[in-house]
Amino acid sequence: MKHITYLIISLFSLTSFSQQINDEFTYEEFLAYVKKFHPLTKQADLKITEAQAKLLKARGAFDPKIESDFNQKEYSDKKYYSLFNGSFKIPTWYGIEIKAAFDNNEGIYLNPENTVPNQGLTSLGISVPAGQGLWINERMADLKKAKLYQSVNESERKIMITEVIVAASKSYFNWKRSYSEVKLYENYLDNALIRHEGIIKSVHLGDKSKIDSVEAGILVKSRRLNLEKAKLKLNKAKLELSNYLWSEDNIPLEINDNLYPEENLKSTILQTLNLADLNNLSSENHPKLNALQQKIAIQKIDKNLNANSLLPKINLSYNYLSEPSAFDNYRFEDYKFGVNFYFPLFLRKERANLKLAKIKLQDYQYTLDFEKLNISNKIEAGKQEILSLQDQMEINTSLVNDYQHMLDGEERLFEMGESSLFVINSRENSLVSAKISEINLEISYLNAGISLYKTLANP
Repeated sequence: MKHITYLIISLFSLTSFSQQINDEFTYEEFLAYVKKFHPLTKQADLKITEAQAKLLKARGAFDPKIESDFNQKEYSDKKYYSLFNGSFKIPTWYGIEIKAAFDNNEGIYLNPENTVPNQGLTSLGISVPAGQGLWINERMADLKKAKLYQSVNESERKIMITEVIVAASKSYFNWKRSYSEVKLYENYLDNALIRHEGIIKSVHLGDKSKIDSVEAGILVKSRRLNLEKAKLKLNKAKLELSNYLWSEDNIPLEINDNLYPEENLKSTILQTLNLADLNNLSSENHPKLNALQQKIAIQKIDKNLNANSLLPKINLSYNYLSEPSAFDNYRFEDYKFGVNFYFPLFLRKERANLKLAKIKLQDYQYTLDFEKLNISNKIEAGKQEILSLQDQMEINTSLVNDYQHMLDGEERLFEMGESSLFVINSRENSLVSAKISEINLEISYLNAGISLYKTLANP
């Protein structure tokens, strides 16, 4: 990018590529700016940050927790009760929870259930889900899904960046088409002016009739009209291209008139887009397919979680109790044990959720099967289009050469007085049409390359 510099040219921070002499702005340089500085490319990078934030959120479900609860009541100079409970909980992977707690309660109207020794009461225990939630639970499922979403978001990022590059590339190709047409019409306007000037001199000398000068003048006006139309298209194309040019500081850039597109782009486009080896291109590692595969894996987790909800909820808890000063004197007969059981009789909600999860999983699988075939066929079609356009460009190049030979021969005959200006103009119009077709075929070839790049979606 050593060729590229920019200059702030207005109070609105519009910036322009500035050059001392005309310089080529290559397609590879242009793509480098788009990939690095375009706002939509930076927006795509947020997908990775978003996935990391979701993973951090899911891991938060396994964070140890400190809890405390204090209640006190005094009325008519009487201390009814003072209740304090503090605990430290450690959630683990398989739904098991380890808990350490301390209770210190007192008061004349204290509930006997809450009576503890003067020094308070410590407990160390464990809670185990014996049915639903042991092998898979919501926090376990959320963490697994968050890890899979890392890959999903990376695939979506690739697709977003590909869309930006494709749109930017089409703008570049449109700029190249318009630039080539302007140069073509400038060249043939010069030819028409030279020919018109020569005809006028011949008319003054009596070698040509006045009608020849009129015909030559008509061609000059026609070429000027075509050139003005091409210049208008070029100006529009440059403004469209400027939408994709930004500086590192998020300052929009403009294409300067001193820059011109890569001249021999058709010979480098496939290498630039990593498409040179057409035979080895495939849908393997395609981001859309990868995203669907990860979504299927995520849906399987949801299906397993919903299948697990058909089991009864059975939570077993055991807490060893001890005074703080006697914690090293084990008395296993001092404990608190609990069993919690819950089971809906008909399980209609749970069965419906499981059925919906299975339907969604099957839906993703059908989509994946279709996309595999669809992308594979699109890749093959893209290869065939590129090869066909290569052949068409060779044929058209041969046509251009033939038309040029015919025009050169007709001009020699005209100089010897054996041809007419009408025939020369006709030959030249055929040559211009062939060169326009050459430009259009080149742009079609470039668009075929970027379309195949879009199909592969692997920036």
